[in-house]
Amino acid sequence: MKWTRKKLIDSYLNFFKNNGHAVIPSASLIPEHDPTVLFTTAGMHPLVPFLLGQPHPLGKRLTSVQACIRTGDIDSVGDTYHHTFFEMLGNWSLGDYFKEDAIKCSFEFLTKVLKIPKEKLAITCFAGDENAEEDKEACQIWISLGIPNERIAFLQKEDNWWGPAGKTGPCGPDTEIFYWQSDKPAPKSFNPKDKSWVEIWNIVFMQYNKDENGRYNLAKQKNIDTGMGVERILAALNKTGDDYLTEVFLPIIKKIENLSKKKYGANEQDTRAMRIIADHSKAAVFILSERVIPSNTEHGYVLRRLIRRAIRHSRILNMPKMFMKNLAECVIEIYGGDYPELIKHKDFIFEEIEKEESRFNETISSGLKYFDRIAKISKQKLSGKDAFLLYQSYGFPIEMTVELAKERNLGVDTEGFESEQTRHQELSRTATAGRFKSGLSDTSEQTTKLHTATHLLNQALRIVLKKPDIRQKGSNITAERLRFDFNFERKLTEDELKKIEELVNEKIREAIPVKKEEMTIEEAKKTAHGVFEHKYGEKVFVYSIGDFSKEICAGPHVSNTKELGHFKIIKEEGVAAGVRRIKAILK
Repeated sequence: MKWTRKKLIDSYLNFFKNNGHAVIPSASLIPEHDPTVLFTTAGMHPLVPFLLGQPHPLGKRLTSVQACIRTGDIDSVGDTYHHTFFEMLGNWSLGDYFKEDAIKCSFEFLTKVLKIPKEKLAITCFAGDENAEEDKEACQIWISLGIPNERIAFLQKEDNWWGPAGKTGPCGPDTEIFYWQSDKPAPKSFNPKDKSWVEIWNIVFMQYNKDENGRYNLAKQKNIDTGMGVERILAALNKTGDDYLTEVFLPIIKKIENLSKKKYGANEQDTRAMRIIADHSKAAVFILSERVIPSNTEHGYVLRRLIRRAIRHSRILNMPKMFMKNLAECVIEIYGGDYPELIKHKDFIFEEIEKEESRFNETISSGLKYFDRIAKISKQKLSGKDAFLLYQSYGFPIEMTVELAKERNLGVDTEGFESEQTRHQELSRTATAGRFKSGLSDTSEQTTKLHTATHLLNQALRIVLKKPDIRQKGSNITAERLRFDFNFERKLTEDELKKIEELVNEKIREAIPVKKEEMTIEEAKKTAHGVFEHKYGEKVFVYSIGDFSKEICAGPHVSNTKELGHFKIIKEEGVAAGVRRIKAILK
């Protein structure tokens, strides 16, 4: 039987729904309350407040398929199973069931619903260290289900431990499920380094909380957090041995074959290039659907890097200069039914992807010639100055220069590059790393205050600018400051900024209670503001600050505005067409 993406996702969600889980929608690719990452990298990101103890409006058992972007493995993209954009199936227990039920549910789904023989499964468990004991409990549960000892491997923290994402917060051991993808019989003994074993599911036991002193304390609320990649399991079920031969990639690959007049699988170099182009094009389309535009900072930098990397690899295949709109059409065809934002923003996606493609095509040839020239005279390493010139004059992201140099067995003085970059202009190095100082679990008093302040700011903008349709277009909060993006066509005047500041501080001085209500999404839409492009569950939390502000939100918030202190705007700037950004602090 052939498994389709839709059949797999429906089977998963229905299985967990029948096991008492509420189905929650895929959240935005740009996290609303998480300052540690630029993009949603896992299904648990939208659930952070609830994993930390806040009750979820839909209960303690949840399940979803979440769209994700990860750039940490970008150098591995080009093999059969690493991706920048992917969909993650997940189920969560928020202080409800724990190890035994989580493992038994996963085993039942794999063997009964997906009909995977248990002889094709192997398991890893946490080996233990000075902070946490060996996970014998998980091992015994697997053995009780018929997984033999020889198929269970105990690995160290780098392989079988999750978190915390920041310096502190929830964390714990995990158990990973591997599938034997080869046609040959699976060996009796499990070797995790054998590439025929592919990891398909990860179950995290959030049973510890790491404190500021580095101690691992048993958590008050023990959670289950799981993740299973749609692309990998689809390839496993259909025995393709290659994610790019499944329906979520094949139409894009076929289009690349058509444009390049080359055959997928004919040789290693061309096949790797095709995979990178297909992967990066897909990820770029999804990022563009969030109305992000290519730039030299943060989300826009990642987007620009993906588009330009795809273009560079298209040169290997001698593809036409303008090809990415063709691939974008394939992506929208594959996913448009489940992600309406792709269809809604189709014209924007096409326009921006072609603009960036055209912009880069103008400089790539001369940039590559310049690179060839300096590569010939460089002995072991390209200088930081040359790397920065490639970046500034030819638009080569530093990662692309490193990749090109690696192909010539050369290094790059990246520290020198950063020094040059800092001297010329303070571009965002955090965008390259993809994270900020604050931790994922940072629900400190200060970030909670700043989060509440964004609600006051949002409503103050509507009032002062006389634009009731102003909405949040992005938010990032650290312990030091808030950053709030909103839709508005022009630069704000000094007088407007002063009035906004004064109105927010007036509401702080009024000591208004902050009230939380639980209601259906339909009820909330009638009375509250929200980012309605995002998908919500059937029930949501609505936070009211008197009769001044009423917003759909997951928290966290203070209980009274008097706790906030003094609100001060420190910067206002444009970040995209029709989008402005305010940075502010509380003193």
